[in-house]
Amino acid sequence: MSDTDLQIRAIHTLRFLSADAVQQARSGHPGLPMGAAAIAFTLWTRHLRHNPRNPHWPNRDRFILSGGHGSMLLYSLLHLTGYDLPLEELKNFRQWGSRTPGHPEFGLTPGVEMTTGPLGQGFATGVGMAIAEAHLAARFNQPGHKIIDHYTYAIVTDGDLMEGVASEAASLAGHLRLGKLIYLYDDNHISIDGPTDLAFTEDRLARFAAYGWHVQQVDDGNDVEAIDAAISLAKTDLRPSLIAVRTVIGYGAPNKQGTAKAHGEPLGEDELRLAKENLGWPTEPGFYIPEDVLAFYRRALTRGSEWEADWRLRLEAFQRLYPALGSELRRRLDGRLPDNWQQAMPQFPSDPKGMATRAASGKVINALAPVLPELIGGSADLAPSNNTWIRDEPAFQKDSPGGRNFHFGVREHAMGAVLNGMALHGGVIPYGGTFLVFSDYMRPAIRLASLSHIPAIYVFTHDSIGLGEDGPTHQPVEHLAALRAIPNLTVIRPADANETAQAWKVAIENRHGPTALILSRQNLPVFEAAEFPTVEKGAYVLADMGEGEPQLILMASGSEVSLVYEAAARLAADGLCVRVVSFPSWELFEAQDEDYRRAVLPEHVRARLSVEAGIGLGWERYVGPAGRVISLERFGASAPGKVLFEKFGFTVENIIAQAREIL
Repeated sequence: MSDTDLQIRAIHTLRFLSADAVQQARSGHPGLPMGAAAIAFTLWTRHLRHNPRNPHWPNRDRFILSGGHGSMLLYSLLHLTGYDLPLEELKNFRQWGSRTPGHPEFGLTPGVEMTTGPLGQGFATGVGMAIAEAHLAARFNQPGHKIIDHYTYAIVTDGDLMEGVASEAASLAGHLRLGKLIYLYDDNHISIDGPTDLAFTEDRLARFAAYGWHVQQVDDGNDVEAIDAAISLAKTDLRPSLIAVRTVIGYGAPNKQGTAKAHGEPLGEDELRLAKENLGWPTEPGFYIPEDVLAFYRRALTRGSEWEADWRLRLEAFQRLYPALGSELRRRLDGRLPDNWQQAMPQFPSDPKGMATRAASGKVINALAPVLPELIGGSADLAPSNNTWIRDEPAFQKDSPGGRNFHFGVREHAMGAVLNGMALHGGVIPYGGTFLVFSDYMRPAIRLASLSHIPAIYVFTHDSIGLGEDGPTHQPVEHLAALRAIPNLTVIRPADANETAQAWKVAIENRHGPTALILSRQNLPVFEAAEFPTVEKGAYVLADMGEGEPQLILMASGSEVSLVYEAAARLAADGLCVRVVSFPSWELFEAQDEDYRRAVLPEHVRARLSVEAGIGLGWERYVGPAGRVISLERFGASAPGKVLFEKFGFTVENIIAQAREIL
């Protein structure tokens, strides 16, 4: 039997494992796996360096299926090459409790590098992975010792290229000349509505060439040798590469190939049988894998073990020659923080004039940067406003990939996805800054980070109408509520500089999900630093004023904490017992045990008032039926921040008046 025959049957195995699984599930997307099977075969058997026995080997090549709807292609590859994904899991595709969900999910299925499905996210996240690889290589590799040296590959689709986030990320990748980034474009000219020329007629290759990418075209999506040659050539170019491979969606299905009917629904029993007959594949049994084909794919186990073993030997040699660098690299790849790093955390003296929490955040970043070399990040063209710049460190650019500061440009959505990719890659702790109102532009990437438990850090400044004259286009009102609605996202709105420092500590230690830091533009009074953890509890008693048990609880987050504090002091002067609760994070508070939560918010104190300069949705759970919420249920206006706070009722006088009404 010829090698060519084995190769053809190995490709058909990918096609029909995928089509059988979709048919058995009675839902799914057979078109991409059947059309792109030869692309995947070529990449996975001739280029991709990975170890199925250790999906977390640090120097593996990364593979992203950006068109996550074609997930069965990836599951078939993972099963065939020897990952811990038994055939029974493929037969249980899209079913409750399976490790083969409708779209790939990071952390669920061994070998899945990221959660994909929302188009464009895989494309943009891969850019972040390539950035992390380039940065670590620049920081650690030495002459003759390329310890960090791997590629990021993806299969991307027409839909990916249509999405705006892909355009943002492609522009950034071209500017940075990320030569280890190679994308194979499944150019099948079909989308759900029909032919792509209904809405997508631009010259894609010219567009990517203009971005600064190396572009190639392969005319036949089943020509393994041409695909192989294109990938090999891409590896020699210093630019990121896009290889457009002309494929036929649903290849082999005689009545549905090349049509939208092959995209997002099972072929049907009759069409599936005809497709198998058309390509000379046994119609029975389903999920058929020829023994020699399986043996061919399982060579990945031996190759992968050898690649990793060789790398670990080279890593040991590297550590002997460069012990400090080697130790640092191991620590970072293991995700361990340096010993006693918290000792560098600044503590701010009490100050009634205070400082903006965005300014305090910048001071924290620069205090931590020398002891946390993995801390890297930047802003979406707002570094002077977000205070995200690490002093005395260069920017990450094509000629300085070891730089720790990032100019993401006015590309908030891509920034969010790039942060995800950097965090998923490992070895770095990435953060990115913009105004809170622009979290809307980032939301799909934030949601994906939350779904995937990716420890990205978002620095959102200009957190309320307090930013003033820029007006309602830049004043966030609904954004806190919207972010708090995302599961697994830790939202922290610190009240002062010391809470800001603690918020950064929480964010850095949170390796199980993303953190959003919500920071002020305007100065806020700095309270006396507490001698006990505060922010990590989510809410805490800032002060009990007056003698005896509390009669009233005033609670707030961020800039409004100083208002309720002053209001409490005046009420206490009138003989009332008032508790002030600083409430920087709902998520962290909900994670505490019931005893702690009741200690902060005793059930018998029913007179409760919350104050926050945003939509009040959600505060009712803390103020209870007898309490009240002072919030902002409309858009802001253009005026100085102090004027806006007064006009919209965020004053000590209004807090006192409303508190008296509920007592």
